[in-house]
Amino acid sequence: MRRIGVLENLASDEQRPPRIGAFVQGLQQSGWVVGRDLRLDDRSAAGNPDDLRKFAAEFAALSPDAILAVTSPAVGALLSATHNVPVVFVQVIDPVGAGFVNSLAHPGGNATGFMLFEFSLSGKWLELLKEMAPGISRVAVVRDPAIAAGTGQFGAIQAVASSFGVELTPVDVRDPAEIERGISAFARGPSGGLIVTASPLAVVHHDLIVSLAGRYRLPAVYFARLFATANGLISYGADVADQYRGAAGYVDRILRGEKPEDLPVQVPTKFELVINLKSAKALGLTIPPPALLGRADEVIE
Repeated sequence: MRRIGVLENLASDEQRPPRIGAFVQGLQQSGWVVGRDLRLDDRSAAGNPDDLRKFAAEFAALSPDAILAVTSPAVGALLSATHNVPVVFVQVIDPVGAGFVNSLAHPGGNATGFMLFEFSLSGKWLELLKEMAPGISRVAVVRDPAIAAGTGQFGAIQAVASSFGVELTPVDVRDPAEIERGISAFARGPSGGLIVTASPLAVVHHDLIVSLAGRYRLPAVYFARLFATANGLISYGADVADQYRGAAGYVDRILRGEKPEDLPVQVPTKFELVINLKSAKALGLTIPPPALLGRADEVIE
């Protein structure tokens, strides 16, 4: 029986079971059955860096045949713990900038996988926000400044902000008190909106962020479906379940003898737009333009 590790850094959410299910299904389609051919060892740090390092050390000692790493902090912890165990990652934004791989085409080490998106997508969030709420002129960008992706996403939004006629304000996401202070201070001004960029801490604190957006009546765009289903206004991001299926394909190839250094990092090709009409009504927004609704993959009424 082959052994596969799963190391996550996300808080539990309703989307986790179908994502892990997509990974297991992908393995089955390649001929591997969990419990028969494979043993799956699952660990989740839920945003706790100490637990993340502990679990990474455990996996390094166990030396499984491959590890599925979810989010950049999980990948970083694993690559600090082992240079030998193959790591296949998902939900990672900038693997080259983070030093996980030498290049997308030629990873060159013991890690490869699937990017969550390219930074250019961040500008799309601002475009969607203006479509949903044309009157906004100020936008708070919730980001994690401690990770390279936080700076990269903010920079991509900043590059297009003038073309949409908006002024940006960064709001850090390191702890609940900081999030509440930043959004509350921003909300004192008029014509405001919110963009929540991708980070593990944003997922950990997603309920707080969505509730603050509702409390201060701030139209908001989020990077993941999780926020829209938790009463957030609109989300746009990669189809993450599709990445988990792709990761299963890479694990299959590794189990059959290929090396991570020879498997190129993949960029997403499937994206999903989710609009929450209940949230729009609560914020006092008009019905979204038909063209925007027509592009939506899911509309929550």
